[in-house]
Amino acid sequence: MKKSVSKFIQLVLFPSIGVFIIYQLYKDQNAEEILRALRYDVDYSWIVLSISLGLLSHVSRAMRWQMLIQPIEKKTGFLNTFLAVMTGYLANLVFPRMGEVSRCGVISKYERISFTRVVGTVVAERLTDLMMLVLITVAVLAVQFDFLGGFLLQTLKLDSVSQLFASPLLYAALIFTVLALWFIRRYARRYKALQFLNSLMAKFTEGLSSIRKLENKGLFIFHTLFIWLMYFMMIYVCFFSMPATSTLGINAGITILLTGSLGMIAPVQGGIGAWHFMVIATLKLYGVPLEEGGVFALLVHAAQNMMIIIVGLLAFVLLPLINRKHHAETDLARPC
Repeated sequence: MKKSVSKFIQLVLFPSIGVFIIYQLYKDQNAEEILRALRYDVDYSWIVLSISLGLLSHVSRAMRWQMLIQPIEKKTGFLNTFLAVMTGYLANLVFPRMGEVSRCGVISKYERISFTRVVGTVVAERLTDLMMLVLITVAVLAVQFDFLGGFLLQTLKLDSVSQLFASPLLYAALIFTVLALWFIRRYARRYKALQFLNSLMAKFTEGLSSIRKLENKGLFIFHTLFIWLMYFMMIYVCFFSMPATSTLGINAGITILLTGSLGMIAPVQGGIGAWHFMVIATLKLYGVPLEEGGVFALLVHAAQNMMIIIVGLLAFVLLPLINRKHHAETDLARPC
């Protein structure tokens, strides 16, 4: 019953919310005008460049993930790692937040490594990206606070954060978690179930601490900066694809990187609706008319997701083909 409800929420409710947001954003716009703009007002060479930069970011992400996995397991093959990353992005378009689990399952299966340890490396990776997002937020607000402060406070309802930290439920959950972890470690030797949980915790922690064990931390930092630079460039080069956005500068690009990233946090497949809303609202702040902002959001979002669908499906097909040897072997028990 619980699984059915969860699937309904992920496959029906969340996409419906995204579609509803899209409907509200575009219901007053002329569909024929949007199609005309997409046909005649867009220089698609810039969109192709944006897609290429997006692929470069995914390549760099795969290489960075290899660096995290190697200290706690072994060096994984680049092709398997890259294809696992792309299947993860594809899975996110079906089930929100399932991509991270999916790519861990793929790399664990084809490289025969511990799934739990790999999950720990993904958590470490995401914490690194979260730090980058925080730094970008601080930088954008420091430079353009008077311009953007009111918009973010109103749009994101940041006052709810203070209410969250004032909630006794948050602290009760934290205390419960700490006590549960202490209980598992304290009595792991007495009960088999607790031994299993303690083993999982140890492997997860080992994966999470993979950053500390990196052989080349400088290269890890380079990949992190390069990934986010490509994210910025993916948006910035698209400005030149339309007359209405061609005069926008670096500040606008960084701001849309921030607001678009915040939109992607919404538990909706591919950030549909939420990403469009944040980008259109931000472009409006920079003087881009609502109609042109809507076209820009549709164009960029569709292009990047089309790339993910095509490359992700190719990855899904190629993985078993390039790993035929694994399929031919008897399925040995892998570490959990």
